[in-house]
Amino acid sequence: MTGTTMTGARPGVRAGGANRWVILVVLCVSLLFVALDATVLHVAIPSVTEDLRPGSVELLWIVDAYPLVCAALLILFGTLGDRVGRRRVLLLGYAIFGAASAVAALAESAPVLIAARALLGIGGAMIMPATLSILRVVFPDRRERATAIGIWTAVAAIGAAVGPVLGGFLVQHFWWGSVFLINIPLMALILPIGRWIVPESKGSSDGPWDVLGALMAAGGILAVVFGVKRLGAGHGIFDGRTLAALCLGTALLIVFVRRQRRRAHPLIDIRLFSRPAFATSVGCIIVAMLALVGLELIAVQYLQLVLGLSPLETGMRMLPLTFAAMAAGATGSYTLRRLGPRRMVCTGFVLTAGAVLLLVLMGQTDWPSLMFVSFVMLGFGLQTTLFAAYESMLSEAPPERAGGAAAIGETSYQLGAGMGIALLGSVMNAAYAPGLASVGGVPAKASAAASNSLGEAYDVAGRLGGPAGEALRTAARNSFVHGLHVTLFVSAGLLLLGAVAGLRLPRIMDCSVAGQEREPEPEAAFEPEPRKAQQLSVKLPSPARPGDVATVESGRTGH
Repeated sequence: MTGTTMTGARPGVRAGGANRWVILVVLCVSLLFVALDATVLHVAIPSVTEDLRPGSVELLWIVDAYPLVCAALLILFGTLGDRVGRRRVLLLGYAIFGAASAVAALAESAPVLIAARALLGIGGAMIMPATLSILRVVFPDRRERATAIGIWTAVAAIGAAVGPVLGGFLVQHFWWGSVFLINIPLMALILPIGRWIVPESKGSSDGPWDVLGALMAAGGILAVVFGVKRLGAGHGIFDGRTLAALCLGTALLIVFVRRQRRRAHPLIDIRLFSRPAFATSVGCIIVAMLALVGLELIAVQYLQLVLGLSPLETGMRMLPLTFAAMAAGATGSYTLRRLGPRRMVCTGFVLTAGAVLLLVLMGQTDWPSLMFVSFVMLGFGLQTTLFAAYESMLSEAPPERAGGAAAIGETSYQLGAGMGIALLGSVMNAAYAPGLASVGGVPAKASAAASNSLGEAYDVAGRLGGPAGEALRTAARNSFVHGLHVTLFVSAGLLLLGAVAGLRLPRIMDCSVAGQEREPEPEAAFEPEPRKAQQLSVKLPSPARPGDVATVESGRTGH
């Protein structure tokens, strides 16, 4: 079997049918809440800290457990969907996500909240690759698929950007647990709708599913990111647990890659990474998310702890990023056809780097207009990059491997988010802590505690009181702003490196279809590979002939 089989669709719900846009709506609503949960907790961190009193390590795990567990399991569930059915995995993800949301909302201790966030990561790992792989099958035409991916990536960006706004509103009017409670009615509603609307589809079923390989990938990714997290928390690279995690994770991933190369029916077709468009797109997704999520978490602390804004006001300040992302997603298909993948990705990275450098002008006084312009540039630039990268990556993958390709893309997305928090967080801590080493009148023990975070510095200053407390508060605020500026410069450098990497993408968007000859562009980065028509089997339920099978031509684009 070399194609993708779709079964269980209701009448009119078929590949290329009119209801493919209805299916897209269902998939995007699913994605919205998965993406929203990655950032909705950010503005609630001060409330969670006050209520549950987590330690510094526990606080990091409360934030990171969701994206890291999700990243570790994406390949497992993405490839499982190719084997047992993508809709089946999607619906199970809905159920787990809803149940985990209830546990998180009612958590009374930090360990329970961390466990619930990890369970949310399992549900998210089932939902995210399923939505993208189903989209790949339902939209076989690349032009329509580009539009669908534009909407899909815009929804992902909107969910991440709306998270702080919604979280700020709920925290200000209710309590921090309400940021999870809102997931429950939606999942209860969308589960039966998804079962009715979304068609079942599977990829190639040749050979056994490599369970051991899937577990290797999950363990390797989790161990590597755990090691990076410990580096971000201030542990040295030669710390025993940190070094062990990094070595174990790297070893597991190396063995996984070698195993996939040897197998006749691998989980992940490693040969995809030999294609410049695919490998470069994956790298660009990682860099873009690294910059976005890392900066967003630091920006939230800046707005609340330095400028003194409320959670709701903080969310509203970040709202321009949402609208800019929506605009970039809405115009992404047109922009891609006009500019091509190479120029679109590079332009997005350069625009984002410019926005980050503009934010360096921020100090200890509020400057709303500067923040507005910067967030608009940031949202539009990153969404432009993500759109072109996702479209190029997904178009390089054959339909029967859509789940695996989607899992790679989503792993890159979540891995970039988790590493962004760890990497930029470690840069921030390295620049922040030295400023509190010797503050006049402040005991060394108090200074050491204050160097952990700005929020903790404020708590220590409040307990000290008097001139010493005020001196510590001022020093902590100055150090935080200095650390913010250093982090922004580092982030801008990474974004510019992403722009350089984007030069490896093809210059034009190849929209040719099977059966049509097309002369290669003289300036194209490389010539398209020969295309072969693939048979896409679609079972169409009918009262008269329930077993009828319709075959349609599906062309796969290669660069």
